[in-house]
Amino acid sequence: MNIEALVQQYGDYQIEMRRWFHRHPEPSEQEFETAAKIREELDKMGIKWRKCGMETGTMAVIEGAEPGRTIMLRGDIDGLSVTEDTGLPFASEKPGMMHACGHDCHISMLLTAAKILNDVKDRLKGRVVLAFQPAEEVGAGAPAMIRDGLLEGVDACFGQHVWWSLPAGTLGVCTGAAFASGDRFEIDVIGKSGHGAEPQSARDATVMGAAIVQNLQTILSREVNPIDTAVVTVGTFESGSRWNVISGRAKLTGTTRAYSREVRNRLPEQIERIASMTAGALGGEAKLTYTELVPVTINDAKMAELVRASGRKLLGDEHVVEPEPTMGGEDFGNYQEHVPGVMAFFGIQNAACGACWPQHHEKYTVDESVLVKGAAVYAQVALDFLGVDL
Repeated sequence: MNIEALVQQYGDYQIEMRRWFHRHPEPSEQEFETAAKIREELDKMGIKWRKCGMETGTMAVIEGAEPGRTIMLRGDIDGLSVTEDTGLPFASEKPGMMHACGHDCHISMLLTAAKILNDVKDRLKGRVVLAFQPAEEVGAGAPAMIRDGLLEGVDACFGQHVWWSLPAGTLGVCTGAAFASGDRFEIDVIGKSGHGAEPQSARDATVMGAAIVQNLQTILSREVNPIDTAVVTVGTFESGSRWNVISGRAKLTGTTRAYSREVRNRLPEQIERIASMTAGALGGEAKLTYTELVPVTINDAKMAELVRASGRKLLGDEHVVEPEPTMGGEDFGNYQEHVPGVMAFFGIQNAACGACWPQHHEKYTVDESVLVKGAAVYAQVALDFLGVDL
């Protein structure tokens, strides 16, 4: 049986699974119902699995009939704290939670790929590891699964992210950086409070914080090579308690993004220096807390070419493109620090069915008719990496 026939066979299953997971989104590290459903489906297929990394992480293995290499396929499973406003008949049943980033698609695509690969396991040479990964949105899932042995014996890895700005059924593959690093910072600003009418007796933390926000942008304009790319965004600024009191404390929180490890590694020192010296110049202090969340997702050149070739087999040359990288973050980069891999984009945009809203939007939806093709891409990449021609 060839892969095209298997795709036709499992199209309805793909949509059924996607809609089930869409109705039941769960927050990062609490995907218990989701994990139970995934394991139930794997049991039906007769595929062995174990918990991995977290209670909600699942690692499954499809063993081929002959020895060979091993590839890991990954799908993330967590939802977002977004209130859905799509009007879909299978909209979220969990108030305040939604699959607004397409992880319901990733789960169902990987389960469908599991069916395809399990049907042809007697022709496989090697192993396919399936990673149903929790906690992508908080950057904790991939490191936890790696610590628990997910990548032992794995030679390469592959993942896909459904993407709102690519036409439905299009496969986007970058060589090099595909997703940026994503880190979090907090800056505590310490001044001296006082009466609003007597600024000379105080040290205004609000002014210090405002100056820090402005000066942090000089990292991008004066400290990062113009050829490189980075983002320093202050997302929250809290200061003050009353209209006629000069604030003695302020708190800034924000995020950084970068496309290279070198640029990323310099950002904490740059932020700390600018914040502390700016506050010091105004008579106060600033203390930085910097948390690394996800590394740069860097696609291996050789694997990227294999994925493009797999995509062309299934989708045709015109549906395999080189997309613009995104400054969004992805914890898939953790896997790529251990084994060569690719995170590809799979297009789901189709205005005719309302699939025209960006990721994390309350109206976000997808053209689900093409998702079975995404499942087939998972399977075809695995087959091509293992050297199996159906």
